Amino acid sequence: QVQLVESGPDLVKPSQTLTLTCGVSGDSITTRYQYWNWIRQSPGKGLEWIGCIAYDGKTFYAPSLESRTAISRDAPKNQFSLELTSLTPEDTAVYYCVRSSNGVVIGTKDGMDYWGKGRLVTVSS
Repeated sequence: QVQLVESGPDLVKPSQTLTLTCGVSGDSITTRYQYWNWIRQSPGKGLEWIGCIAYDGKTFYAPSLESRTAISRDAPKNQFSLELTSLTPEDTAVYYCVRSSNGVVIGTKDGMDYWGKGRLVTVSS
């Protein structure tokens, strides 16, 4: 059974940097042709894809967030991380880490099969 678990702060101040980590069990983040995503949902809004890191370490980002986003991985620990800089209250959201495999279309829900439970991050002073 594949499990993804998000960890990180619950409350961050404006202008600061958010770092979230996703621990993966039941699969390897280096398994071929799989992608590991970060997605968020702000209050009252739909799901927003932030970016992903591929099995080979390549990264892909949503154009609207690319200038503030970095996704990295620690393969020996089987985890990947999100760094989002210059936070504003509009970045308040539930952040999910998600696996994509089989029929992946980067930046879409196609192939997304395992989700973490999500972590609510509030940006407030």
